[in-house]
Amino acid sequence: MTIRTIPAGRHGFSLIELIVAIVIIGTAVIGIMSVMNFLAARSADPAIQEQALLIGEAYLEEILLKPFLDPTPKPEVTNVCPPPEAGGRSVYDNVCDYNGLVNVGARDQFNTPISGLEGYTISVTVTGDATVTLGPATNQIVNDGGSNPFVRVLRVDVRVQGPLGQNVTLTGYRTNFNCNVSKDKACLPL
Repeated sequence: MTIRTIPAGRHGFSLIELIVAIVIIGTAVIGIMSVMNFLAARSADPAIQEQALLIGEAYLEEILLKPFLDPTPKPEVTNVCPPPEAGGRSVYDNVCDYNGLVNVGARDQFNTPISGLEGYTISVTVTGDATVTLGPATNQIVNDGGSNPFVRVLRVDVRVQGPLGQNVTLTGYRTNFNCNVSKDKACLPL
């Protein structure tokens, strides 16, 4: 076996070794950069999701704090969910007034746009039909003998869509336990 020595002055890499090293390092850099790009693009998602959740909670709290029935009943009103008062959200005074509300851009309880939250869309649905129940409270217990059950439970769904397509839906219930006998004036059909 002969040992070959490298003559002085011939240290280094061959051209093929250099090309292979460049290809390997280039592939690693591309992989790392693509992961960094993915992480940078997704880094705002949790913050946007959290903001959508906070907006939904604010709307739901505002709605559920309103009275079950219209506090200023009109003689012609014979159901739980009459048409909302004219003037918009700032004059809503009961849960059902919010049914069908759609805000493009979050707004405060006085219907003033909130700066920086223009990219969120909020929609509200209030349901009080026979499918809504909450424990012992149902909308079928007390009935006037007709086809409309008296409403004791309202389900409120607040859906918030974020600027990047994130969706958050929050559900809350508002009950009317004053409606417990068929002749109670707090019992109205939907």
